[in-house]
Amino acid sequence: MANTFKLKTKASVGVTTVGIYTAFSPVTATVIIGITLANTSGSGINVGVGVTRDAADNVSILKNVPIPQGSSLEVMQGNKFVLEQNDTVTVKSDVNDSLDVSLTIMEITP
Repeated sequence: MANTFKLKTKASVGVTTVGIYTAFSPVTATVIIGITLANTSGSGINVGVGVTRDAADNVSILKNVPIPQGSSLEVMQGNKFVLEQNDTVTVKSDVNDSLDVSLTIMEITP
């Protein structure tokens, strides 16, 4: 099996839920190593991070968590999440064009 480290980013996320990364074939699994959320707006925002699952329940990792103006939030802090094929990491903010997202992953392929 091969392991490939990648960085996925999305700038200016707003009130519409956005998919940041989806695990597709030939990836057998993806390990989320870290998620950093940066508030780029002129005021505080509330953010959400979730996982949309292909064959199971969709879940929230964060829901309505505040990030003050000019601050960032490291979501993982030592934990790991494993995504299976077709699972998607999603994010959103309560303010338009206010959130930059960096997702560090390791893809596992046969």
